Amino acid sequence: MPSTWINLEAARELLTRLGNIMALKKAVFLDKDGTLVVDVPCNVDPKKIFPVSNAVAALRLLSELGYKLLVITNQSSIARGYFSEQELILYLHELDTLFRESNIILDGFYYCPHDKSADCDCRKPKPGMIQKAAHEHGIDLAASWFIGNTLNDVEAGYRAGCRTILIDDGNETLEEFNRDSSALCSSQERIPHYIVPDLYSASHIIKSNSNSL
Repeated sequence: MPSTWINLEAARELLTRLGNIMALKKAVFLDKDGTLVVDVPCNVDPKKIFPVSNAVAALRLLSELGYKLLVITNQSSIARGYFSEQELILYLHELDTLFRESNIILDGFYYCPHDKSADCDCRKPKPGMIQKAAHEHGIDLAASWFIGNTLNDVEAGYRAGCRTILIDDGNETLEEFNRDSSALCSSQERIPHYIVPDLYSASHIIKSNSNSL
């Protein structure tokens, strides 16, 4: 019987790669203002943190489905001088504490402090914050979702490789979607996979898709 030669080093490398792939986690990336909490313009006052309706129930369901919860938010108010980066960090700490009181763990917060003129890589609709979060938390983007209330959220999620859900909260970008749907059809990255009325509905869309796998 002929002998078989095995490159042990190559075999170890292959096993390591397979292990890394199997170890990847799935996540739900969440916009903050208007998606996770009520949008209070330029707010860093912890007394004005108001989770959207059924936020705790929605996040609990997503956690039970095995998703990491990562907040992705543009905060150009820093660049425009409305509040400091330190004030935002303190606000996010209070937001984290608020959800922990209901046994909800938000696994990370990522924010862009720039305005449009900076042309940075982190500001949505660019996918930089999502990609950074995925790298730091070991996330499989193809198995993940982005939930937000603007088409910039949808585009950021699409460009990162996630499935996307747009919350119809009366935001003008949804009107843009309805008004210019024929034009937007040529821009696939700004067409959400689903449109829902709120975060709770979005969580059940994700659950139904998880059940179908």
